[in-house]
Amino acid sequence: MRVLWLTLAIVLVDQITKVIVATQMYLGQSIPVIGDVLKWTFTENPGMAFGVRLGNGDLGKMALSVFSVIATGAIFAYLRHVREAPAGYRLSLALILGGALGNVIDRVFYGTIFGECGPGVQSARLLHGCVVDFFHLDIGRFEAFGRSIQVFPIGNIADLAIIAGVVGVLLSQKAFQRYIHEREMAPSIATASQTVEAHEDSAPPPAA
Repeated sequence: MRVLWLTLAIVLVDQITKVIVATQMYLGQSIPVIGDVLKWTFTENPGMAFGVRLGNGDLGKMALSVFSVIATGAIFAYLRHVREAPAGYRLSLALILGGALGNVIDRVFYGTIFGECGPGVQSARLLHGCVVDFFHLDIGRFEAFGRSIQVFPIGNIADLAIIAGVVGVLLSQKAFQRYIHEREMAPSIATASQTVEAHEDSAPPPAA
């Protein structure tokens, strides 16, 4: 599947930028890029999007990492299943897969490379890593569930790829549904064609 080259590119760019941030910046450091709107702000996310976690401590961290690995495998399997789908749909899935894989690498290996991360995580082991976030688009905040939440949470290249992929999937739904319909109709058309051919073969020759 050639679309996997896009997945590989996303993973490489994502991991290179994360290594640069983790080794060249200190935790909490913020570097303005475009005034106060766009900044590089080094944070560690021990949970999912918006910092949501599956429990606390080592067990919750491991559960999240295992869940992420399984979900990434499921995306890959689904991409193989629809490998003949419209290009736009497959490219969107490749973006999502690249983003998911980039963050999975952090969750699985970050702890062994950069040490402990996240409150309640007691050891730097496999499946105990945090996701490196740094892309900070500061365009405001809103109140929800008693918390002040940023409109665009601090993320990374993998997160941006996932967002772009989801948008792409939504935009290519019409073409994908047409592909599904044509694939479902294909056996019926083939059967009808075979029936016609069989009828023509069995018909008596025309009178001289």
